[in-house]
Amino acid sequence: MGFLVENVDDHYEVIKGLTSEIVQEPTTRPWGNRSLLFRDPDGNLINFFTPVSDESKRKFA
Repeated sequence: MGFLVENVDDHYEVIKGLTSEIVQEPTTRPWGNRSLLFRDPDGNLINFFTPVSDESKRKFA
C-alpha cells in the first residue's frame, strides 16, 4: 500500500521510533520519488513516498 506524503524524511524520523520493521530507509528512486518502506504490525508492506523530480511532481500535482 502506498501513501503520498509531504516529506518522507520527516515521517521516517517518527516511524523509526515506532517500529523495527524498516525495510528501506528513505531512498530516491530512479522514477523520481523518494520512498520509505516499512511493515505494519500485521506484516503488510507500507510505502510512503514524496515526488522529488520535476516529472514526478507534475504527475502528482
